Order: sequence, then C-alpha cells, then structure tokens
Amino acid sequence: MQVGDARGAAIEASAVQKASAFRWAICALLFAATAINYVDRQIIGVLKPTLQHEYGWDEIAYGDIVFWFQAAYAVGYLGFGRIVDKIGARLGYAAAVVIWTAAHVAHAFVGTIGGFTAVRIALGVGESGNFPAGIKAVTEWFPKRERALATGIFNAGANVGAIVTPLIVPAITLAFGWRAAFLITGLFTLVWLVAWLWVYRKPRQHPRVNAAELALIESDPPDPVETIAWTRLLPMRETWAYAIGKFLIDPIWWMFLFWLPDFFAKRYGLDLKSFGPPLVAVYVLSDLGSIAGGWMSSSLIQRGFSINAARKSTMLICAFAVMPVMFAMYADNLWLAVAIVGLATAAHQAFSANLYTIPSDVFPRAAVASVVGIGGTAGAIGGMLMAKFAGYVLERIGSYTPIFIVAGSVYLLALAAIHVLSPKLEPVEIR
Repeated sequence: MQVGDARGAAIEASAVQKASAFRWAICALLFAATAINYVDRQIIGVLKPTLQHEYGWDEIAYGDIVFWFQAAYAVGYLGFGRIVDKIGARLGYAAAVVIWTAAHVAHAFVGTIGGFTAVRIALGVGESGNFPAGIKAVTEWFPKRERALATGIFNAGANVGAIVTPLIVPAITLAFGWRAAFLITGLFTLVWLVAWLWVYRKPRQHPRVNAAELALIESDPPDPVETIAWTRLLPMRETWAYAIGKFLIDPIWWMFLFWLPDFFAKRYGLDLKSFGPPLVAVYVLSDLGSIAGGWMSSSLIQRGFSINAARKSTMLICAFAVMPVMFAMYADNLWLAVAIVGLATAAHQAFSANLYTIPSDVFPRAAVASVVGIGGTAGAIGGMLMAKFAGYVLERIGSYTPIFIVAGSVYLLALAAIHVLSPKLEPVEIR
C-alpha cells in the first residue's frame, strides 16, 4: 500500500474509531528527560556556596565556569539540531543522553577550576541535544494545534528538575558529600535511556497508535521529504525571529538557574539546609506557567484565533508579567521575593513554550530541529554574555539589581523583534 493510500485509510478509519492517545506517553518521556536534564544542569548552582567555600572561588571564577558551559552548549545546540534532522529524534536523543550522563558523573572526580570547566564543557555539549530532539519529537507526534500544549508540558520538566534538585541534592550532600550528588543523580538518565529506546518510534511505525490517532497526528498538510541546508535557513527572517527571541530570553532563565540559590543565600541568609523551600516554590510556579502558556495559546486557536494572534497575545501577557522582577531586590520579606521571582519564572516559561512552537508553526518538519538548533545557539551565546555580566556585577557591585533590571525588560524587546521579523507567522517557502 502506498503512503497516500495508507493516509486515506487512516482518515477513513478515524471517522468510526476513537483515537488512541499514545502521543501523550511520548510527551511524558520528553517531560522526564527534560526534568533529568535540569537536575544535572542545576546541581552546580545549588552547590555554588559549598564549592565556593571549599575551593575559594570568587564570583568571576564561577561566572567563567558557567560561561564555558554556555559556550559548549551553543556549539552543541547548533550541531545537535543538524544531527537530529539527519538521524531522527530517537537516536539523536539517545546520543545526547549518553554524552551528558558521562559528563555529569565526571563532576564527582574533579576538584579544580580547570577540572570543573572541562566537565561542564562536555555537559554543555550533551545537554544541548535535549530541546532539538524534543521539539523534533513533538513535530513528529503532534498536529500544529496541539504542539504548544505538548511543548509546554514537556518544557515543564525543566521546572520539575529545578524543584527536585534543591530537595535531593542538599540531602545527599549533607549525608554523603557533594561528589555523591553527581554519582547518584547520574543513575536517573540510564533508566530513562532504556525506556526511550524501547518505546520511541515514529507514529506510523508504532503499534500503540490506531488509525484515528494517526489521522489526527497527520492532519496538517504533509511536508515534502528533503534535506534543507543551513545556507537556505540562515537568510530567512523567520529564522532570525526565533533566534533573536532566544538570544534575549534564554539568558534570563540561565541566570535564575545558576544564581537564584546564591541570591537567596546573600539577600536572606539562607544556606544548603534552608533554601530548598523557596526554590521549590519558585519552580512550582514556573511549572504552572509553562503549562498555562501552552494551554492559553492552544485554547485561543481552538476559539478561532490565528496562530499568529494566539502566540503573540500570550507572549505579550507574559512579557508584562515578568517586569516586577526588577524590584525583587527591594523585597524585605523572603516570601514576597519568592512570589515576585516565581511570577517572573512562570511568565518566562509560558513565553518560552510559545516561542519554541514557532519553528514548527512556520517551517517544514525537515527544517524544525535545525532552526531550533540555530535559536538554541543564539540563546546560549546570550547566556555566555549573561554569565560574564552577572559575575562582574556581583564581584564589583555586589547587588542583583542591575541583573534583575535586564531580566524584567528583555521580553518586550524579544516580542517586538519577533513581530517585526515575522509579522504573521505564516508558513515559509524554502527555495
């Protein structure tokens, strides 16, 4: 049977058959991988006060460690975007997990600035594959009208990882030492890798997908099967709309991830035993924001809004919701600061969930992971600049206020750039 005949048969069967929902099991795997990714990524931030005390790092030295992680992430993101488009989400994701797990465990065996820099570079390369592979999998498994919600759900794994880390890492560190924290958490990815390789196939090849669900997944017009070179993507305004958005907003999330424990420690006197609950509260709010952002734009589309209006309306609301973080440093009450920062991180995640859908909204499937890779590289370059900026500001000025002012202002700039470069978010024709 030809592909067109099979597609027609699936559509016909869907009229009398209730659709299965196995695509959401795939989304759950993506959610779990992203949570593990962020546990492995955030441990360095949770252990920052401990490591600074043990090794005497100043703020600039810590900023340099973050900088080189971001540099490797930038290069790796670009490379993995291309790799995933060539070998697919299944093998691409597996390769990324193997690299980042080995690098994560290696943290337990270093004790110098140079050693930490080397293993963070390897970690950055491996972790850079998470989102290109995840977005590729969403593109393969979900129709456009569900992609923002699916992306929001799996992107919420970042917040779950950020919630779990301050709960388990201090406990492991206090009981067994900080090196054990890297060894024990490294086991999580091995379990996930086995599940991924066992479960993941493309929808048409999967026995758990019935004809009705397959018709839903393939309800968008099919894309031509071809390889699309970067040279064809880089001149396009829509590529730069996504890349500039990532360049502006990703550094803010990195800043929260790597410096928020330090902010609570310095501003409110918290330590390894006590900053867990505030961090958990912040990232619970982030989780809710990620899902709410995907739900909001998907809901607007179902109510008749265009993709352009739904995405950008949601992102505009989020951009305004971040702005109070500019005053977080002046909150005398810890839990008021938690509420302000939590609102900002929730709005970031909601904004990000919609930004992540833009490549799949406007580009053919064959180009999605490559565009996501280009944007991720831009975001990581922005993160490198933020690492240098934050390290310098904290070492020379000793206040988070300039950092939070930047954080509160860039989302409106990002949305403006996206709108100027892609005013209608229309599907592109790649010649």
